[in-house]
Amino acid sequence: MSEPVVVKAAPGVPYYTPKQDPPAGTFLSADEGSPVPKAFTPVTIRGVTFQNRIWVSPMCQYSYEDGFVNDWTLVALGSYATRGASLVFVEATAVAPYGGITGYDAGIWKDEHIAPFRRITDFVHSQGQKIGIQLAHGGRKGSTLAPWSPGNYAHDGPERGYEDKILAPSPGKFDDDYVEPHVITVSQIEYLIESWKQAAIRAVKAGFDVIEIHGAHGYLINEFLSPKTNKRTDAYGGSFEGRIKFATEVIKAVKSVIPENVLLFFRTSASDRLEYKNEGWTVEDTVEFAKIISELGVDLLDVSSGGNSPDAKIEYGPAFQAPLAYPVKKALPNFGVAPVGAIHKADVIEKVLSEGVDAVFVGRPFSHNPSFVLDLAREYGIKVQWPVQIGYTTSHM
Repeated sequence: MSEPVVVKAAPGVPYYTPKQDPPAGTFLSADEGSPVPKAFTPVTIRGVTFQNRIWVSPMCQYSYEDGFVNDWTLVALGSYATRGASLVFVEATAVAPYGGITGYDAGIWKDEHIAPFRRITDFVHSQGQKIGIQLAHGGRKGSTLAPWSPGNYAHDGPERGYEDKILAPSPGKFDDDYVEPHVITVSQIEYLIESWKQAAIRAVKAGFDVIEIHGAHGYLINEFLSPKTNKRTDAYGGSFEGRIKFATEVIKAVKSVIPENVLLFFRTSASDRLEYKNEGWTVEDTVEFAKIISELGVDLLDVSSGGNSPDAKIEYGPAFQAPLAYPVKKALPNFGVAPVGAIHKADVIEKVLSEGVDAVFVGRPFSHNPSFVLDLAREYGIKVQWPVQIGYTTSHM
């Protein structure tokens, strides 16, 4: 009799599941003479290798009580990881009790939040994939309703809950239906820097491979960076150096407590999209900022735009934000750069990656189709690894 085939177990999880070797989404073969699509070439960021360049962008789900993530998160992120995404991100996660965009945000402001996250990271790792968390504070855009609530988002309603706790660098609502913020004091700034630091410690304990600081979309760090929303006259305002001070201090605090094997990303709104008014944060500011944070140990800039003013003018279309990333990569060729925003089609992904950026963040297509990576490979006409439990079914497709 032949010896039975022994399927190795995935390491590091407290239950049996077969080892994915290589992980789903790994390039296997192409027709003779056909090039390997850039999307399916590996990329290494400071010693951490991803088998493809398709990453799942943080996507807010607003599905939690008291910050505790649950099985909705496990199933959603797990479905992306099993089907080939080399890096999946947990959504914007509040670093402080009143730091959420809504009262239903994920949170990591207390030690009790660690265990539910650990369950998710263990599963993603069992699939041979990487997982990140985005650490955030909503600033003046906090205490809104979840988008699926009656009236939608910022509409006044009984569930808003913590209007009196909303902070911003300077006075001024985001828009009419939003809360008038309190101007944040220096002691509150120091408290929040420590909050990011403690959140990073918890994220490491929870098993995350990547920590991303959310500095985009009009949330607190973005509000400090932009002259549109930062009118302070103290050390945290005024000049470019003053306006970036809060962000750089958060970066230093986070970097001081994460080990070498954990990557640090920063999401930016590369432009407030107010150039037509000669206002706000610009791409030129982003390039200068990137030079500084690359020296502080940030590994990659996640490039988005807008969100800091309702007056922003944005022309939407395929990869509409990617051109904002290219000047950063040109100025800093050894610094990681990955854009997000309507990068959904095979030809668009290849065009963006051909500009030299390291990866692309993809959001909504994964919500619509967790097998986005596997279907993308089929669109390219290449073979990639499928999860072992279902890979045998492809011979009949």
